[in-house]
Order: sequence, then structure tokens, then C-alpha cells
Amino acid sequence: MPVDNLNYNLIQTLSNSQYQINPVFMLKALIIDDETKAREVLIELIGLYTPEISTLKATGDVREGLALIKNFQPDLLFLDVIMPQMNGFDLLEALGEWNFDIIFTTAFNEYAIQAVRLSALDYLLKPIDPDDLQIAVRRYLEKKKSQDPQSALYKNFLRNLKVGRDHDFRLAIPTTDGVYFYETKEIIRCEADRNYTQFYLTNNRRFLASRTLKEYEEILSVYGFLRVHKSHLINLDFTENYLGKGGIRMKDQTEIEVARRRREQVMMAMQNRD
Repeated sequence: MPVDNLNYNLIQTLSNSQYQINPVFMLKALIIDDETKAREVLIELIGLYTPEISTLKATGDVREGLALIKNFQPDLLFLDVIMPQMNGFDLLEALGEWNFDIIFTTAFNEYAIQAVRLSALDYLLKPIDPDDLQIAVRRYLEKKKSQDPQSALYKNFLRNLKVGRDHDFRLAIPTTDGVYFYETKEIIRCEADRNYTQFYLTNNRRFLASRTLKEYEEILSVYGFLRVHKSHLINLDFTENYLGKGGIRMKDQTEIEVARRRREQVMMAMQNRD
């Protein structure tokens, strides 16, 4: 459907595509994506599903996007990961410092997505699902209310992109006290605590993260972490031995229960590690 013919009131003004959507929340958003169809779809979805955004600009040119960031000063940037000439990460490097939040958009790039997730940042996979868009915008609003500085998250993200080796990635872990950064080799295990996750690290360190164990399972499973119980996610590098009574002794001498239905998988994983 052509953008100008949408059944909600989008008014195109300016050559770089500005749309007045809903004046209630007064959030300004900018889309930078070189694919025309992808821009049009996202514009339509924002108009239909995110009344929080009052003014939207869109461009397919990264250099024009840099100028728009300076002049338009968006609250939120929807940034495509892979673009010709200068990709989304090059754009961030060129900016150096910024005071807006970012939701990355991408068709698929495993390495980039993993760097985003490890850095506790938001992304949307194309084709973009309306529910995912709404959730991402709501998360942005929650972060905005908390007034936590986001610059450290983005710096960690750019670091993760540069390190070149997955096991050198550093995980950003939001807590009620702020965000902490740890390499996966420092994490011994994670334990569910309702909608939070208790982290146990080397040198007897521990803290409570404000995300669920399921989320960390999805992020950490590619780094040798295994869900052994509904409440336990372990780093296989820190396992000492499998106990006959259906448990695992970790190198810090804690004993972790293994769910009956996961025992065979856990034993095989430990054997393969050895």
C-alpha cells in the first residue's frame, strides 16, 4: 500500500519524509533504512500501532540520516543494521556521542544480533511484527522513565562488534542498581528468582538481574550455557562432576539439581565438553 494512501492521517511534508502522526505523546522518531519497502512498512506500522510517536522522519541515505540526527534531534532512532556504503554501526561510530535511544532493524545478521542482545539493546527482525514493535517502544518508554544512562550500553555494543571472537563478548546485565558488564567466562551459573535472575560469578560475586532466566538462556546458550532445570542455567566450563542422585557439582562446590527429563542431555553435554 502506498504510504500516501494509508487510512490514518499521515501527512508527508519535506523531501526527507516527515509525517505528523499523533500529537499526544510528542515523541520524535527517525527511520534510517536503505530499503524503500522496509521504510514504508515501518512507517505504516508506527502510524497504526505506536501512538506514542508524534513526529516521524525517514530516509534511505545514511549521510542524510547523520544530518537529520543533528537537525531533527530524535528521541528514538530505528536503524537498519546492513546498508551499502555505510552501515548502521559505521553511522554510530561517526556520531561518537548521542542522546537518543536506538532500536535496530535487520533482516538477519547473526553476529550483529548477538552483539545487540548481549548489550541489552533492542532490535526488530524484518519483516517486523506489530506486537514486537509495540513491545520495543514500550521498553524504550520504561527506560526513559528510569532515566538510566544508555551510553554505556552502546559503548559496550560497539566493543562487542570489534572484539572479533564470540567468547570475548561482554554481557550487559541490567539490575536495580544500574547496568553491569561481565564476560561470559566470569559467569558460573544463573538461577531464576521469579521474574529476575540471580547471577553467580567467579570470586564469590553475585547479584540480581532484572530479566528472566529464559531471556538469559536464549542469549547464553551459544556460549556453552545449558538449562538443566526450570530454575537453573549453568556454564558447562564450571561443572566438576555429575552426581548419581541427579545433580551437578560446580567448581565452586555448589550442587545444582538437574530435572529428570534433562538428565540424559546434561550428561551428554558434559561428556562432549570433556
